[in-house]
Amino acid sequence: MAIYSVSQLTSYLKEQLERDALLQDIWVAGEVANLARPGSGHSYFSLRDAKGSFRCVMFRNSVGTERLENGGAVVVHGRVSIYEVRGELQLVADIVQLEGVGELQLKFEELNLKLRNEGLFEPSRKRPLRTFPERIGVVTSPTGAVWQDIQMVVARRYPLVELLLAPTAVQGNAAAPGIVEAFGELNGLPDVDAVILARGGGSLEDLWPFNEEPVARAVYSSRAPVISGVGHETDVTIADLVADVRAPTPSAAAEIAVPDRADLATRLLVADQALAAGVWAHIGMKSDAMERLEDRVRRGRPDLDAKRLHIDDQLQRAATRLTHALEVSTQRSEGLRLRLEALSPAETLRRGYAIVQRRRDGVVVSEAAQVGVGESLDVALGSGSLETEVTSVTPGNSGGDESDEGN
Repeated sequence: MAIYSVSQLTSYLKEQLERDALLQDIWVAGEVANLARPGSGHSYFSLRDAKGSFRCVMFRNSVGTERLENGGAVVVHGRVSIYEVRGELQLVADIVQLEGVGELQLKFEELNLKLRNEGLFEPSRKRPLRTFPERIGVVTSPTGAVWQDIQMVVARRYPLVELLLAPTAVQGNAAAPGIVEAFGELNGLPDVDAVILARGGGSLEDLWPFNEEPVARAVYSSRAPVISGVGHETDVTIADLVADVRAPTPSAAAEIAVPDRADLATRLLVADQALAAGVWAHIGMKSDAMERLEDRVRRGRPDLDAKRLHIDDQLQRAATRLTHALEVSTQRSEGLRLRLEALSPAETLRRGYAIVQRRRDGVVVSEAAQVGVGESLDVALGSGSLETEVTSVTPGNSGGDESDEGN
């Protein structure tokens, strides 16, 4: 007959409990009783119903400790263990929600805690955005208003940037796998400076794909910094928490991603004014110095002619330098102004470029493969426009990935 010590018995029971998958990931509903919060910040309480009671402990870094209140009806997530010192069974809780909260909200809290403990939300890992991006990926539906809004915002603020659409469903069962695949495609492209993950507002169920663990890990694994613009300002998803930057709306995400050319123009103007002010201040300083020099010459040696010749020489050399400096400054300012004007779409058209659109849907044509023989096109020029019909198509090789239109 084997005889065991108390510690051996409790250790054995603890091992058995830890092998039970159900007891290590369980939700329990009940009423809070005997709540105690010592100076450690941990919470000790019981969960009870009409027929029983169970001891619980909740450590201070858990989710929802503020929801604990004697007599409150709650739903608690945690694992069943045994406190070996006393030989007592207890539930080690890590999430508390008020009773009546939906299943999706409970899943949200559970994944939130898991990813937070893994460090996916840490501010220290958030990456800064590039000030002047060249290529920005967009993960969203190609048919929704969100994609149109992002294009309009970027075209208005910073038309130099190239937008790369990674089309995907953003609602329903296909959304989460599609978002993960879209991030995979963008990770395979070179020189993507940022990725915008976006969709419009909706219910918790509509936005649920952005609370799926595979999507959260795809955002975390993105090679480029991610700007999340999902739903409205009051909507918070797991993808928002993992992203490098969270925007309140999809349009705000586009504004965050690129600079504002109007602001750039203002900054150039301020710099130009500061440069001109510096030049004139330098001229004034030199003029004052010349006046002081003339005064010293008048009060100096009697050889005034030699002094006058010397002063004239100095004045001429100084004037030449100052004139040259002013001309250089003026040329630089004019160059900056011309470069800014070159950003205008109208200027681009006047240089001989054109905008070609399919007449049937208004889509801008950038590749021959987008149109077919016999299709009608509208061509916008620097002055006026043309209506034309395609008589032949010669596809080209752009060297990049082809969009899967309609995806």
